[in-house]
Amino acid sequence: MAAVIARVEIGSKDAANRQPACNCLFKTRGNRDKLALTTNFIDRINNGDEEIMDSTIKKTDVILIGAGIMSATLGVLLKELAPEWEITVFERRSKAGEESSNEWNNAGTGHSSLCELNYTVEKADGTIDISKAVKVNEEFQVSRQFWSYLVRRNLIRDPRSFIMRVPHMSFVQGEQDVAFLRKRYEALRENPLFAGMEFSDDPDKLSEWIPLMMKERTLDKPIAATRIESGTDVNFGALTRLLFDHLQNRQVDIRFNHQVEDIRRDADGSWRLKVREGESGAVRAHVARFVFIGAGGGSLHLLQKSGIPEGKGIGGFPVSGLFMVCKNPEIVEQHYAKVYGKAKVGAPPMSVPHLDTRFIDNRKSLLFGPFAGFSPKFLKFGSMFDLLASVKSHNLTTMVAAGVNNMSLTKYLIGQVMLSKEQRLEELREFVPTARLEDWELLVAGQRVQIIKDTPQSKGTLQFGTEVISAADGSIAALLGASPGASTAVSVMLEVIRRCFKAELPSWEPKISEMIPSYGKKLLEHPELLQRVQSETSEALGLAAEDRAITA
Repeated sequence: MAAVIARVEIGSKDAANRQPACNCLFKTRGNRDKLALTTNFIDRINNGDEEIMDSTIKKTDVILIGAGIMSATLGVLLKELAPEWEITVFERRSKAGEESSNEWNNAGTGHSSLCELNYTVEKADGTIDISKAVKVNEEFQVSRQFWSYLVRRNLIRDPRSFIMRVPHMSFVQGEQDVAFLRKRYEALRENPLFAGMEFSDDPDKLSEWIPLMMKERTLDKPIAATRIESGTDVNFGALTRLLFDHLQNRQVDIRFNHQVEDIRRDADGSWRLKVREGESGAVRAHVARFVFIGAGGGSLHLLQKSGIPEGKGIGGFPVSGLFMVCKNPEIVEQHYAKVYGKAKVGAPPMSVPHLDTRFIDNRKSLLFGPFAGFSPKFLKFGSMFDLLASVKSHNLTTMVAAGVNNMSLTKYLIGQVMLSKEQRLEELREFVPTARLEDWELLVAGQRVQIIKDTPQSKGTLQFGTEVISAADGSIAALLGASPGASTAVSVMLEVIRRCFKAELPSWEPKISEMIPSYGKKLLEHPELLQRVQSETSEALGLAAEDRAITA
């Protein structure tokens, strides 16, 4: 029989819905042979068969998974340190900063412990432990230095497009919480990182600071607040997009609508990724000697697929969030601060209530929240099966233990999900007594996946911080967890560099010190450096002009 030339359509495993993914010409004999070979070829390509995929393998130095603030930060750092390296970025969405980094999916607080009460813990003896507050503040100073470096060298545009000066405040009610806030203030006021913090329990002074919150407030219990003018509102979505624009100008290969479906290790120690192109459905193999998984809630699944022992026994618990957004411009103009309260008993730290002035799309906005909720999705645009798919034999007992140990959290989340509009309004009225339902609308924010792992103290412990998981040889790293997250992105990515590029680090450190003058130092131990860093970063980021305007 005559030879037949067949063109293979590859993509969906469902023959009736196959989309063109790649074209392959081959000869076969007879229609039955042709059909058998075609079906076999499709099955092999869809299952990531290396022999088939080798013909289209793209090799690169570094692969970054996820186009959020973490991948953006690491990509820019590496391009400054090793400009000759080839970097490829894969993002499942159509543009950068669509998930956790998006400005509508997070609080936009430049987390520096100026107002976040959960970073200062009252110990059994009544004293206040400020160690975490100091650590977070120092890490935010590192981020400010790196952003300033980029601005001064015209590598990113106008800093006012992503950072603005907004006072940070803590607000409490009741004798016990007022006493706690006063002790917290006393513990922080002499620390140079918190210079300028004020405390007041005088209703008249509070009416000057937060007129909207004091209007028609019933003063039937003690109230107090701290205030520091050097706080910031950061649009992490805008910053993420600026960083990726810069990376694109530096010839970084950024591929949107690309889903990483599998990660496996090759014999030579490099990593091979199975990547599906969203528009065509084509499957391609990509190989790199280093992979960073910065996919937000999607990182845990990919870490598990890598098979590294460091990723064993780790689970994830998703918590969703909602914000109330003020749609009345007259009310928005009456408030200018980020005001944080205390979390309710049993509530996760990310659910600390706060009334925030925000700057989004060059407009002043006012948000209140977050209201916690539960969804099995690990990403806002994820699957309802994400939580189930994350349960493996190696983390099953850890996950079960977490459920048993966190019944109060479960009860709290159920209560939050069941809240009516009127009940949410009542919580808002704790901050804005005159709030009316018609002036506010509900916004669904992002998903946060909290880490679950065994610790020496307990099995199935729920972690609320940010954590880097890396292979022993440093060839792959993943970022898990949530707050303070984006604010400390530079410090976290420097930790990735320290762990994963040990051979290169000595030759890179002079450049790192140029970008971040405090690199390797604690600012508290170098007061002159701290003063210089704060002054120079304020000037570079356009915050000094706001300082002068406030003084005037």
